Amino acid sequence: MNEAEQINFTVDRGNLYREESITDLKVASIRKMVPVTENGEEDPSRTPMFLGHTQIITPQGPLPLQARLMANNLQEAMDAFPGAMEQEMAKMIEQIRKMQEEEQKKQRDDSRIIVPGR
Repeated sequence: MNEAEQINFTVDRGNLYREESITDLKVASIRKMVPVTENGEEDPSRTPMFLGHTQIITPQGPLPLQARLMANNLQEAMDAFPGAMEQEMAKMIEQIRKMQEEEQKKQRDDSRIIVPGR
């Protein structure tokens, strides 16, 4: 059985959201995920979520950063945006450093000369 046959493509009708996008056309893009019912009406029993998104430009091209913003409204989301992006960038830099260290270690291990009989 291939992977496509094992994936469940059923829509989770109890976890639907409508997306609203807010941007400053410079750095910040904030997505408000509004919970909706199966009929598309707002679901007041669930709390909206806010997601922040931006890009940093690197020599290899744009690198997207995305994080959930712990906020109850748009004002709080805008206030949380800078800290959340800085935190995501720090995580990304740490992951890149770890990958580079692993690659350097692998290259060192691969380049050792093995002399038979020693």
